Amino acid sequence: MRGLVFFFCCLVALASKYHSLNLTLNHRKTYEYKYEGEVKFGSGKPNRAESGVRIQCNIKISGESPQVFILQVSDVTFAELNGITGKSDFSQCPKLSQRIAAQLAKPFKFEHINGHVRQIQAAPDVTETTINIVRGMLSFFHATVKTSPTVYELEEVGIHGMCPNNYATEINKQTNNMNVTQVVDIDHCRIKAAMQNGMAFAVLDKETKQRGESMISTVQYLYTIQPTEEGGMVKSAYALEQQHFSPFNVKGGSFRMEAKKEMVLIRVSEGGKPANVGQLQNRGDIVHKLVNSNANIPLVMQDLAEPKAKAIRMIKQLAEDHKNQIKKETTEDTLKVYQLLRMLQDRDLDEMWVELARNNEHRRFFLDMVAEINDDRVLKFLHKRFISKDVSANEAVQTLLIAMNHLQPRAELVEKAKEIMNMEFIKSNPHLWTAAMFSFGSLVYKYCAYHSPCPQAAVQPLLNLANEGLRNHNETKMFIALRALGNAGHPGSIKTITNFLPGVAANPVDVSCRVQSAAMQALRLTARRDPYSVQEIALKVFLQKNCAPETNMMAIMVMFNTKPSAALVSTLTAHLEREKDIHLASFAYSYLENIARSKTPDNHNLSIYCSLAMKSLATTFEDFNVLPTEIISQQKYFAIGRIMKLMELKNWESLPNDKPIISAYSRLSGQEFFFVNIQKDLLEYIKAVSPSAPKGTPVWAAIEQLQKGLSWHWTKPLLNIEARLLQATTLGLPVEIAKYYQTVTGITINAKAAINPPQAQHLGDLINADISLESEGVVGFTKDFWIFHGINTELFQCGSEMKSKAPVELPMKLSAKINVGKRVLELDIPACKNEFELISFSSNLYAVSRNIGDPESPKRTPMIPDEFNSQQVQPTPLEDYCYTSMYGVGVCVDYDIRRQYFNNEYPLYSIMGFTHAAIRVATKPVEKIHLEVQCKPASHPLTIRHLYETMRRIAQVFEDFCNVTCASPLPVFYHLKFSCSHATAPQPVVSIKAIAMSGNQNLEGFDMTLYNPSEGDTLKAQMIMSHIGDAANWKMCVDASAQSPANVKAMISWGAQCKPYKISVMAAAAQSPAPRQTLEAKVEWANVPEEMVNYCSRMERYIPGMALLYGFNQTSESNANQEVSASIVCASSDSIDVTIKLPKYTVFRQAVPLPFSSTSFCVENTERNEQA
Repeated sequence: MRGLVFFFCCLVALASKYHSLNLTLNHRKTYEYKYEGEVKFGSGKPNRAESGVRIQCNIKISGESPQVFILQVSDVTFAELNGITGKSDFSQCPKLSQRIAAQLAKPFKFEHINGHVRQIQAAPDVTETTINIVRGMLSFFHATVKTSPTVYELEEVGIHGMCPNNYATEINKQTNNMNVTQVVDIDHCRIKAAMQNGMAFAVLDKETKQRGESMISTVQYLYTIQPTEEGGMVKSAYALEQQHFSPFNVKGGSFRMEAKKEMVLIRVSEGGKPANVGQLQNRGDIVHKLVNSNANIPLVMQDLAEPKAKAIRMIKQLAEDHKNQIKKETTEDTLKVYQLLRMLQDRDLDEMWVELARNNEHRRFFLDMVAEINDDRVLKFLHKRFISKDVSANEAVQTLLIAMNHLQPRAELVEKAKEIMNMEFIKSNPHLWTAAMFSFGSLVYKYCAYHSPCPQAAVQPLLNLANEGLRNHNETKMFIALRALGNAGHPGSIKTITNFLPGVAANPVDVSCRVQSAAMQALRLTARRDPYSVQEIALKVFLQKNCAPETNMMAIMVMFNTKPSAALVSTLTAHLEREKDIHLASFAYSYLENIARSKTPDNHNLSIYCSLAMKSLATTFEDFNVLPTEIISQQKYFAIGRIMKLMELKNWESLPNDKPIISAYSRLSGQEFFFVNIQKDLLEYIKAVSPSAPKGTPVWAAIEQLQKGLSWHWTKPLLNIEARLLQATTLGLPVEIAKYYQTVTGITINAKAAINPPQAQHLGDLINADISLESEGVVGFTKDFWIFHGINTELFQCGSEMKSKAPVELPMKLSAKINVGKRVLELDIPACKNEFELISFSSNLYAVSRNIGDPESPKRTPMIPDEFNSQQVQPTPLEDYCYTSMYGVGVCVDYDIRRQYFNNEYPLYSIMGFTHAAIRVATKPVEKIHLEVQCKPASHPLTIRHLYETMRRIAQVFEDFCNVTCASPLPVFYHLKFSCSHATAPQPVVSIKAIAMSGNQNLEGFDMTLYNPSEGDTLKAQMIMSHIGDAANWKMCVDASAQSPANVKAMISWGAQCKPYKISVMAAAAQSPAPRQTLEAKVEWANVPEEMVNYCSRMERYIPGMALLYGFNQTSESNANQEVSASIVCASSDSIDVTIKLPKYTVFRQAVPLPFSSTSFCVENTERNEQA
């Protein structure tokens, strides 16, 4: 009995000891641990490259007081991994090891209370990266351990932030130690140690984030805890964090990160004198602190000593490299310049300006690149430039537009931007002022996206401008202010915007339709932030009968941006049943139908409401055939027609100066960044082009400059996208996902003209003059795109990196002789001496490693190394397809694609490997080419429209022909004779001969004749092209007809006497039961050459992967065997539905976003009726 009582007492004592098993440290003891942490990045597949880093060290913890402890780190080694999985190992980096060890050798102080690490202190010169590494070590002493219950959940603060934690505990009966498993749900942290940075023109909203979320992260901790008198001592601990990132938002086929760390207790000793720590500073708690690391661009690693001198040197070198044409090998150096510029102080930028501004090339590069500093330094720099007025308005517009749109969304930057807006230099130029207003609105939108609620003071300058314009009846101020408020999307602007809307404003509204429409559009982004207020306003405007239809249409669009309820959709439907304006009713019906067909999750309920509305409206609207896109098209044609009419009429002088002829704007990601009005000033310029225009007009000035010689060069580097997401890892190292996209564009033109006789006094005198022109130049650009997934610090980088480059280069050189009166044009195009690539694309996926110890020698291993390409690669070797023309030029398509056997599984594996594709221009000896164009004599007076249409057709022929003759090795001569006619009988309209002459005087070429057999309303065109040469019987016949602009058919046949091969093409606007615009196209073939079949079969292999890459779905169904058809349906004002049917399968996608927004502008009723 006594034994039983004793055993029971032992159990009670043991249980009570475990119940208080918090992680504890005894301040009278010294603990020594061995620590190791490593992280790897790769694909997780065998025989793939991977990269990573490893940190090993010893940890000593001693007590200063019961709750304050000293951490000392020793024996630090740092190693890198870059190679093939299972065949490569970590290699030591002595220089970087010394650098990290010097930082970690300094003592760290931390509070440890109830098993949790609180305040951490360190010396002032210890970097935040080092502190975060220490946080990774100390996180092993940060957990909530309970014995009852054995499984529990709680939300607590850790290195990843405030996140859900799941614990499970178990007592090892053999050792009496407790095993604890802790799982942290990183994806659902309430407060996450993460940062989005550098989103450039776009800000991710909630819906975009849901569609684009493609990263999954988990971390698991395993503890072995030994019970002690104080609580629980960590004997060993292990952590494993895994992250999967897919750039295509699909399951599987992802980039992978695996981070793990381990800590093992070596010894515990009694006593020990704490180290002398000196003066320390508070550096925060256990939560990983992400530094605003704009300078730590994840794709470059360079020595950042003396950044100003290096930046100046590199800008000068870039200007020299791209002086004549874009040098694709050095475009990536722009990222290094951005990094250096972000390291500079204000005075450094001023000193750089003094040195670089004297040279136009250096000046232009510096202004384009300084805009990417993206904080207050660039605003201060521009402020100084605007005060001193040492930049032109054009330079200011370009620099300010990029700088403002790329600024970080911080309160102090918004205030600084307000100062820029009010500067006299900004107000002195209307285009600069407009750009400043729009850019400020975009900055406010970004600021409010990250700060909620957003203070109204941020948008107050735009509200003041709108109210001032309304008081003074200044339409320009009203219009620009409202467009800028639309960019800002601030809920506090609703009250001001409603003052411009009839039926909503407290006082009667006396503003033009143009301003009303701008006010309605100004609510487009506010609808996301205050949907209920915007719904009420939009409904009131929609019900107003004194609004222009365009304003009512905008009200409908804005209303549906708010995701209205079923009741509101029902109310709208009831009013539509009584709507008398067929344009407005048709627009609304089409809009409802498009939403009803939407399949996106965020529109699920709204699509149901709209489907019910469609049923109610079907009987009233099913016969309507007025499309909203047709209204937009009419507006476009109206603008063009108006200009043409003004050119032929003489009453243009009566137009008011302040009324725009054409308004145009551009939006990107919902943000308007460009707007222009073309007013009566344009007509003055048009008048200057008339034959009676004397010397002294702008056109004459241009001609005189051309006679002296014109040389123009323009280059522009632009960082289009810089999207970065950083978050903590269990090691304390920041993992980053980054996407960068940049373009360097260059244009060079040199030209000189001569006029004989030179005594011309009016433009009309030039009609019978002999004009000669010598010109040469090059147009080109290079696009670079990167995706990075890895660790990025100022000390080292490792991860997976996709790198793509697409250069385009088009050289030009020609001599021309023109005599308009004699209708003669002669072109002399010198030979291209060497082959060149017109356009190319190259891409590869790498495992990369960089460190500051040796920044000039980064390690980069292709994810699929060459030795494995030769073993398991699909049969897609280097292939060339060349078409050699008889005219001395050949066009070759080269491609080299290397993929692994499982590339069909996931889209990621379609890019995992080397890719190179290029269109190359090759040369062939030809002495000269004779091109003759003959039109029939004119039988009707020549009007401007007739001349325009005829010249457009001839110019297209020239363009198509000259594109394939630039590489002839000897001078080429063209003799052109043309006149114009409007034949009503099926007779030749245009005859073109293009003949190549070689040394043996053999003639070879083509003879093409165009016919116009049109009858009634049906337009017809026929073309017969014949091969000229010895025993040539090859012909191509084309028979095309157009019953309307939306119904076109063509039959193409070629071969011997146009018989062996045939293809038919059809494109038509389909007649659908609802008012929706549908375009259907079809290509059918009866017989085609075997080479064409083989080539198309090879290309077809890549269609499924590319379709999935662009968001298309695929169904395996048998379609017509010798036919490809496509259907494009207008799904909404800014999206389309696309279906493509191939013989073996169908690919389709709904709601494909268009790269532009629909334009809406108003015209007076009389003008609209006149156009109709």
